Amino acid sequence: MRAMLLEKIGEPLSCQDVPIPEPGPGQVLIRVSACAVCRTDLHVIDRDLKEPKLPLILGHEIVGEIIELGQGAENLSRGQRVGVPWLGRTCNTCRFCTSGQENLCLAPGFTGYQIDGGFAEYTVADARYCFPLPDDYPDVQAAPLLCAGLIGYRSLRMTGSAQRLGLYGFGAAAHIIIQVAKYEQRDVYAFTRPGDTEGQAFAMRLGATWAGGSDQHPPAPLDAAIIFAPEGHLVPAALEAVDRGGIVVCAGIHMSDIPAFPYQLLWEERSIKSVANLTRQDGLEFLQLAPRVPVRTEVQLYELEEANQALEDLRNGKVQGAAVLKIS
Repeated sequence: MRAMLLEKIGEPLSCQDVPIPEPGPGQVLIRVSACAVCRTDLHVIDRDLKEPKLPLILGHEIVGEIIELGQGAENLSRGQRVGVPWLGRTCNTCRFCTSGQENLCLAPGFTGYQIDGGFAEYTVADARYCFPLPDDYPDVQAAPLLCAGLIGYRSLRMTGSAQRLGLYGFGAAAHIIIQVAKYEQRDVYAFTRPGDTEGQAFAMRLGATWAGGSDQHPPAPLDAAIIFAPEGHLVPAALEAVDRGGIVVCAGIHMSDIPAFPYQLLWEERSIKSVANLTRQDGLEFLQLAPRVPVRTEVQLYELEEANQALEDLRNGKVQGAAVLKIS
């Protein structure tokens, strides 16, 4: 099969012919049709996430068809369309797994990081961590739901009943979650890179109450803010923007260092939370909710061999919505 391999950290991916993997016990073999490109992929390439499996096939927003079942793979069938997310396996025995917090598992495996992912024509996945997908979405539109949607959904739930919601970084996740927030009748304030008038217009088109640069103050105090951009300096900026009792949720797996800030910004019972991975329950809930909203993903398509270009466009803020590899 064709696969885009990361052989050395910091170097571009290379297109190579590699053997089609075989499903082990409890796994399924999937013919990949689409895989979205995530900023986490850049964090792996850029050494922000340490010690990935090498060589590695990136990609953890996978959509495809099951073509073979490993021994003991249950509740799935050949020919079924499924999605594979970032959380690829857990130990199911540690104190977090047994208390409903499998996202904090002490011995997890992550797709496209410790487990080969979807920048390839085929992949294998743990059957327990494959989600049947709603029929409402073509493959390329479904792919961003598997991380941008799921992590965004978990982040949104952490904001509770916040009415005035700020979204810092208006990329793949924010363009999905604004639709859920509007469905829940919240007011959304979108923050983009300073000067990104196209991104601000995109946010307004999707229903934002206000859109501006991340260096601006919103016209009203926020009840909560979600930071999707991996920029630590946005934490004190968001704290300054939220009202007393407000919540700032850091949604990324990696963020640059947070600068020192005066306690006054945190006082009056403001709080900072982080989001770590996802649970299968998050996936089930969100994939049932998305068609009801309905969430519509806007995608920029690339061929498998154009994965490096997709990554570079994502790095430079040239993707509106989500970048998706269409694998023919």
